Amino acid sequence: MIPLDRWTARPRPGMEPLVGTCVRVEPMVDGRRFAELYEAFDVSGGDALWDYLAYGPFADRADFERFAERTYLTPDPLFHAIVPEPGGRATGVASLMRIDPPNGVVEIGHICLSPSLQGTRAATEAFYLLLRRVFEDLGYRRLEWKCNDANGSSKRAAERLGFSHEGLFRQHMVVKGANRDTAWYSILDGEWPALARSFQDWLRPENFDASGRQHRSLASFRAKV
Repeated sequence: MIPLDRWTARPRPGMEPLVGTCVRVEPMVDGRRFAELYEAFDVSGGDALWDYLAYGPFADRADFERFAERTYLTPDPLFHAIVPEPGGRATGVASLMRIDPPNGVVEIGHICLSPSLQGTRAATEAFYLLLRRVFEDLGYRRLEWKCNDANGSSKRAAERLGFSHEGLFRQHMVVKGANRDTAWYSILDGEWPALARSFQDWLRPENFDASGRQHRSLASFRAKV
């Protein structure tokens, strides 16, 4: 947490991969992960995976790769491929977007996790690595999460990860011909140290059984800090 009398514009997110114990989070600089993502999204995802995103589903692999070429390789949003280990194949994406270095504010969005990734230790660690980059590596003051208010899964995920609900922007967007009210969440830099400890405790190997099931929830670790 940087005192405001010494505040300067923060760096933009870098392109170095983030490496955890069971996942790599790779800024996307080329199309080498597109085929893996299409397979993960198409084979196991189905059309419902795209219900609350402004794009998708896609007619075929070529359609998806055209979309990915123009969407996933931009500097903002800066998309990251989520690559569980072992395996080494991308099964999800998330982006850092609306990057505002002068004010130290960034949003995490465009999240799309294949069903094989959802609810896994790798998915949680991927978010931890992204949050750690924002607050510890870059020194940002605020991280935002926004989602369609009808998307209960996204709201539950935000709350599980430690984001605080800030309010509702009514009639915020028209998406795929329907109204979107947008729920806003955030984490502030002063909240991060305690949240970081809860992630670290939850991710310890002894918190998981041989099949990868957690013994204690992430929220239970947060409650004690």
